[in-house]
Amino acid sequence: MKITSRILIILTLTAISFQACKKDDDGPTSVLLFSPARDVSLGKEVQQEIFNNPKEYPLLDSVQYSSAYAYIRGLKDSILNTGEIDYKDEFAWQVYIIQDDATLNAFATPGGYLYFYTGLIKYLQNEDDLMGVMGHEIAHSDKRHSVQQLQRQYGVNFLLSMALGNEPGQVAQILSSLGTLKFSRDNETEADLESVTYLAKTPYRCDGAATFFKQLSASGQSGGPVFLSTHPSPEDRVERITAEAMAIGCDTNYYAPSSYQAFVNSLP
Repeated sequence: MKITSRILIILTLTAISFQACKKDDDGPTSVLLFSPARDVSLGKEVQQEIFNNPKEYPLLDSVQYSSAYAYIRGLKDSILNTGEIDYKDEFAWQVYIIQDDATLNAFATPGGYLYFYTGLIKYLQNEDDLMGVMGHEIAHSDKRHSVQQLQRQYGVNFLLSMALGNEPGQVAQILSSLGTLKFSRDNETEADLESVTYLAKTPYRCDGAATFFKQLSASGQSGGPVFLSTHPSPEDRVERITAEAMAIGCDTNYYAPSSYQAFVNSLP
């Protein structure tokens, strides 16, 4: 997830009430005690910071590119209407397109705010593939992974200390070195598998996320985009997604293999 230091400050100062609940293979994880409504207000604060920083986040104008936004919002709604989203009515579920062909990335912030770079959109080959990535990002937001990882990174006491302004030097030092918010292995696996569950309730191939990883491997980009570059490996993720699709018995045939190019052509 590519975010600026200012956005990380907002995330940090608002994510201060946690309770530890389990461990995964990347260390302790936690759940938030504050309500889902707080996720929405947090995501809205981040959204405003993005709006205020067009140089780093050049969002496509929703009026000028209304057809492109109608298309990608329609894909988002297809997933929201599956009945599988825990916070369908509580979260904002807004999607934005960032004009940056050099960045192969997407990210979700708390409260259902989704951001897709044109570099990723143009890299993908089919609508079903974008749906796989869309499902993955919706899962990160719906399962509240972002705020869980902030707790794991900073710890409750240090978060509280930063929120109270007691550690200004350390906060500045840490934030200056952070460029990404990395999800745990369990978070990434859960998002992958939830994507299969979501797409199984749509006409799209339910293993759309796996076809994206296969494309990465075939093109030699083993590192992948920022939001999927840490762990597990693309090969492991393809195996798990494929196994989940087989277990569910969902359709793995392309639903819309040829309609994607018109969307890509509508972008600058």
